[in-house]
Amino acid sequence: MEIKEIALVAEKALEGTDMFVVDCTITPDNTIDLVLDSDTSVSIDACAMINRAIGERFDRDVEDYSLTVASAGIGEPLKLVRQYKKLVGESVEVLLRSGVKILATLDEVTDENITISYDESVVVEGKKKKQIQRTTHTYTYDEIKWTKEYLDYK
Repeated sequence: MEIKEIALVAEKALEGTDMFVVDCTITPDNTIDLVLDSDTSVSIDACAMINRAIGERFDRDVEDYSLTVASAGIGEPLKLVRQYKKLVGESVEVLLRSGVKILATLDEVTDENITISYDESVVVEGKKKKQIQRTTHTYTYDEIKWTKEYLDYK
């Protein structure tokens, strides 16, 4: 049993829906974690359906394994371009590989990069105090350590 085989079974079961496989891991003791996401939402029934589909394909008596099927959690780093695309216009937290963390609005997503905008204090010539200015910047995925959906609980 391999990650690719499990992901293929899940993807086949998800055909015709707006759900997709985000990640699949298998530990040395055969614990399988399958993470799903959706353009809308992932229900508990959908997770159960995928669990059954994998259970039908891989006999637990033949291969002893533990399976967890879950939806991608809020606050978890985004892994696929498709996840980024569903957050266009929303607040995100971006940690760059340089160590800079930015709270911004996700403006645009391509297969190569993302464009975000955020308020930044800048020195304006002729002014004593820094001024708030809206900054837009594009980063390649290689420049980003992680991006997470940002929820303001205030």
